[in-house]
Amino acid sequence: MMRDDGALVLLSGGQDSATCLAWALDRFGHVETLGFDYGQRHRVELACRDTLRAGMAGPRLGPDHTLSIPTFAEIGGTALTEQVEIAMRADGLPNTFVPGRNIVFLTFAAALATRRGLKHIVAGMCETDYSGYPDCRDDTIKALQATLNLGMATRLVLHTPLMWRDKKQTWELAEALGGAPLVELIRRESHSCYKGERGVLHDWGYGCGACPACELREKGWRAYAVGHEH
Repeated sequence: MMRDDGALVLLSGGQDSATCLAWALDRFGHVETLGFDYGQRHRVELACRDTLRAGMAGPRLGPDHTLSIPTFAEIGGTALTEQVEIAMRADGLPNTFVPGRNIVFLTFAAALATRRGLKHIVAGMCETDYSGYPDCRDDTIKALQATLNLGMATRLVLHTPLMWRDKKQTWELAEALGGAPLVELIRRESHSCYKGERGVLHDWGYGCGACPACELREKGWRAYAVGHEH
């Protein structure tokens, strides 16, 4: 039996997925989380997951799951799984793009959700402030939902609450959901930097400050902070 109030959140350890966890806890009676170890260069994000979960712990928060998918690192060719310089590709996408990553992640999530009896899957894909990844686009998510339900004879619902929000609005959503304490938890404890840098705490969080993920996060924080200056 599928729990209509049960949700599985893809929790990477980043700002977006942490905000999605708070969003899901606000809406569903039972929420479980799922992380992926895929040989990512910024594997430090996985270590942030427990702290984020602890900061949002409550009766609605259920078990955490982690799946290992080493195949992406074996395929190689991206700056997220290899120690190469982050740069733009000839097709205009950054070489941090891992082809098929979100499609694979959501497929595994759907399989796990079905086994756990959870009807709703929540993920942080966004095509407002993003690096242009085609598997973050709304059309991709809608098509994948249809495909997964056809192929698994299910009625799963894929939720992407950040799809049409820029990073400023994502910070605002966190504030609306949990006030300043949640904003501070996400600022300090989530991780976005593709290089895995956690040596310096900037006003927008930890990171190298130069990779595409840091640039998006900093830009969003700066815009958000303007409305919170006293």
